[in-house]
Amino acid sequence: MSKLVPPHGGGPLKPLLLTGAALAEGKRKAETLKQVRMTSRETCDLIMLGIGAFTPLEGFMGKADWQSVCDTTRMASGLFWPIPITLSVSETQADVLEVGQEITLVDDESNEIMGLMRIQEKYAYDKQHECRSVFQTDDMEHPGVQKVMNQGAINLAGPVQVLSEGEFPKKYASIYKRPAETRAVFEQKKWSKVAAFQTRNPMHRSHEYLAKIAIETLDGVLIHQILGKLKAGDIPAEVRAEAIDLLVEKYFVADTAIQAGYPMEMRYAGPKEALLHAVFRQNYGCSHLIVGRDHAGVGDYYGPFDAQYIFDQVSEEELKTRPLKIDWTFYCYKCHGMASMKTCPHGKEDRQLLSGTKLRKMLSEGETVPPEFSRPEVLEVLKRYYASLKDGEKVEVKLHKAATG
Repeated sequence: MSKLVPPHGGGPLKPLLLTGAALAEGKRKAETLKQVRMTSRETCDLIMLGIGAFTPLEGFMGKADWQSVCDTTRMASGLFWPIPITLSVSETQADVLEVGQEITLVDDESNEIMGLMRIQEKYAYDKQHECRSVFQTDDMEHPGVQKVMNQGAINLAGPVQVLSEGEFPKKYASIYKRPAETRAVFEQKKWSKVAAFQTRNPMHRSHEYLAKIAIETLDGVLIHQILGKLKAGDIPAEVRAEAIDLLVEKYFVADTAIQAGYPMEMRYAGPKEALLHAVFRQNYGCSHLIVGRDHAGVGDYYGPFDAQYIFDQVSEEELKTRPLKIDWTFYCYKCHGMASMKTCPHGKEDRQLLSGTKLRKMLSEGETVPPEFSRPEVLEVLKRYYASLKDGEKVEVKLHKAATG
């Protein structure tokens, strides 16, 4: 009997990826059906459905579920779910598609056939309402809002069969893991209490400190980095993976931390995205999610700890994976080490405040990074990456209040 948290919804994992003869038949059928092209975000969501990360969902959401998730963070059935998982098309496309029809889902960027879907419903939806619910804003400067507002006007809903995981298994072979695989690793290590550390950045000293706090109290930590498309200026996953591997090898006790990657795209939805991160980490077998400052945030749209507060609205019955809430962390020159607001009595002038945004800005502008900010092995990897960029590839990094302290 497993001691890990059960998959979300209480049942078994529900991977929707076809294999063997069913996969061959699915691919054959896909060649004969009308095609619907998906954005990179929709493709990533389809792959998350395929590998069971979005258990117990069976496809893209219908109107009742979309409305209920937006309004209550629960599906029409009452199942807790914080962000709509949807597929959109234009009104013109929707007009030539029929309810009951089976379609082929194609990634718009790679042209790869990704899956099959039987249309159960076509419905118009209020984009602004979704944005205000998910992102707490409809400001077009917000990258997540931009994506939703640029979607088609009609959502298609129905069950899916997934035919491909795209480039992820090959491109990120060393770290790409499905929920069943991380669960198997945890079982093999006899871990029952595991914290997920969400990252879209290379890990600096503050990140390392957060992970080690989790290791002090639990069996281990899953350093779980996002592999899908990010916003301009973020560091590519393969560079992050190399830096994190070195950090774990040099500065963590053996067999206390595992690095893995998952095929999702950031929405930058702050508190609501933190809840989604907890939902699918439950499917990956994690009992806890480390939630520090500005989790999944962007700009100044969310308070630094809003992503912690939102978990107080969700019961353990609804969401088994619980937050490991950790205060603002930094290097203190008087404490001579890493500390947090809860443990350090000294003032701002004694603290080296750390953030991924600040680190990226310093590296992109060729500034000297203090040794208290990041481990030297990590900095070497990042310096090589920034040195390889041409001037036209460099993106100005803007600090926001949370990053500057």
